[in-house]
Amino acid sequence: MHNYERKLDYYNYDNNKYNEPLYTKNENPNTILNPYNGFIKGNMFKNLYNGYKIEPIILEANSEKNRLKIMLDAICFAKEDLNLYLDIYPNDTDMIKLFESYSNEAMNLLKEYESKFGPIFVDSKANMVTPWAWDNNPWPWEN
Repeated sequence: MHNYERKLDYYNYDNNKYNEPLYTKNENPNTILNPYNGFIKGNMFKNLYNGYKIEPIILEANSEKNRLKIMLDAICFAKEDLNLYLDIYPNDTDMIKLFESYSNEAMNLLKEYESKFGPIFVDSKANMVTPWAWDNNPWPWEN
């Protein structure tokens, strides 16, 4: 077997079943990653994470604004990933509670962010006071 064939065989073996769900009904909420780790790895479920060739990039905030944005992104990611799980297992009460907890936390983080730094989305409630207020903040290249 040639070296390139071994490499192909290794990659096929390692990732051959990447799309088969490894989680089960009534997944234990204690076995999933915390929102930040799930966000940087792209998956809340430890047993579904396949690092493949890359290591996750650690996000470090250099300001309060960036810290809140990273937290909001992580919580929203966790909420969406759990939503996908609940599409398959809609009666998993532990995961429903965790989803509701993340939904509430996301709403609170959004309110905190917008109270300090202005609207983040076009349809944010803070944007309703002054139409298109999300456009008033400096753009990243203006900092």
